[in-house]
Amino acid sequence: MRDIHDFYNMMEDGKIMLSFNGEVTSDLLTSILQIMESKMENLDESPKIKKKVYNILVECLQNLYHHIDEDDTLTAANEKTALFMIRKNEDGEYSIMTGNYIANENIHLLKSKLDKINSMDKEELKDYYKEVLNNGEMSSKGGGGLGMIDIARKSGKKLDYNFKNVDERFSFFSLIVKISQN
Repeated sequence: MRDIHDFYNMMEDGKIMLSFNGEVTSDLLTSILQIMESKMENLDESPKIKKKVYNILVECLQNLYHHIDEDDTLTAANEKTALFMIRKNEDGEYSIMTGNYIANENIHLLKSKLDKINSMDKEELKDYYKEVLNNGEMSSKGGGGLGMIDIARKSGKKLDYNFKNVDERFSFFSLIVKISQN
């Protein structure tokens, strides 16, 4: 990239509606949600798709905010930072993309949860959601593990994820959630 115009063109060509890279705070989440609510209002979309995209966006951002490892001391270059992008493809499908650092020791548990969620159909996800909701267990981050289940249920699609090893302690976790018009 030679200049900011190249970056602008790359964002336009990729149909990126909003992109953020940095420290995730509660004030930031509020601002992003307000921006996206306004952008969605200006699009000629059905109320149903606007609500679906917005609700999944809320879940994705809450996951970023709540699951950045506060107890871990990361290097100054990536301390508590995350990446977030939302795009609308030519076919009308939305993609919400998030990325954040995760301790390598936590990958196996998250991967097994995501694989379990991805192995389920709509009815199984509904039952699993109720089961997790009713078991009353809370994670160390204060959630019951419902976020990813809810994202899969609302999107109606499999969760696309990846773990890229960074060093002996951390990997970069990326999640792409696709939301179609139907």
